Amino acid sequence: MSAPLRPRPAAPRRAAATVGSARPGAPAAVTYPRTLTVGVIGAGRVGAVLGAALAAAGHRVVAVTGGSGASRARTALLLPAVPRRAATAVARAATDLLLIAVPDDSLAGVVAALADSGALRPGQLVAHTSGAHGLDVLAPATAVGARPLALHPAMTFTGTSDDLGRLAGISYGVTAPAELRPLAARLVADLGGVPEWIGEADRPLYHAALAHGANHLVTLVNEAADRLRDAGVGQPEKVLAPLLRAALENALRLGDDALTGPVSRGDAGTVGGHLARLAATAPESVAPYLALARRTADRAIAAGRLRPADAAPLLGVLADTQRQVAA
Repeated sequence: MSAPLRPRPAAPRRAAATVGSARPGAPAAVTYPRTLTVGVIGAGRVGAVLGAALAAAGHRVVAVTGGSGASRARTALLLPAVPRRAATAVARAATDLLLIAVPDDSLAGVVAALADSGALRPGQLVAHTSGAHGLDVLAPATAVGARPLALHPAMTFTGTSDDLGRLAGISYGVTAPAELRPLAARLVADLGGVPEWIGEADRPLYHAALAHGANHLVTLVNEAADRLRDAGVGQPEKVLAPLLRAALENALRLGDDALTGPVSRGDAGTVGGHLARLAATAPESVAPYLALARRTADRAIAAGRLRPADAAPLLGVLADTQRQVAA
């Protein structure tokens, strides 16, 4: 198990940080204490871990929500001294920073309910951890004078103390008003991360890229493992681990130059054989294989790794199979 982050000594409450710019016409500076009083709404995998990381950085986490058995277990493990409270009570206790870590589709409703309840106050920082949303979803909080932040960690979480050791050096997709950028950067630094500034309109694309890369990678790996089991391999993870690690490292280092395999070579007969066997054994895998093979061919051609003339037979196989699947 990875060692948790060691708590840093908390600065005296009177120590303050000034957020903003002194440039003429810039937004007025905002002052916050160096040690923030924090509440966390949503003791899921992300909220509990980030709450523990903020506490380890010296901030005061004073209340957290979480009524499910899993949430209670995470709170006991990661925030053992922090009381569980209702969402409105957490919001009132979070005099400096309220961190909302709930599912994307629940976020707007949670923010609106908190604003309607009167639990939010002017000057309070209200941050969410959604990758898909920016500041617009926090409009009800902004309307009552709270200050909005979108602070998304580009990491997958298990909700255990192992996650704390993975936070060092990760990126956070941050969307913030200009006057809050220094504070947002400070919070990210306290969490051991690096800010990536994402425009409001670009949040869905940013999140789609991460979901496409990370979530679909899990699906792809498990699809490959299932097909290896179908082929009689008893421990597919042993076969896949060194291959996939090398492929990932090469892709991150070399881009499309890391492409190998029958599609990048234009081996139409091999790909046709794959598709025929998949159709007979696991027809649910044919469509995703086709989509990825076609996109791989497009990228291989664009990168100059596959000549259009050599690609023609392969593209014909993929097109014929696509018509059969559609039918």
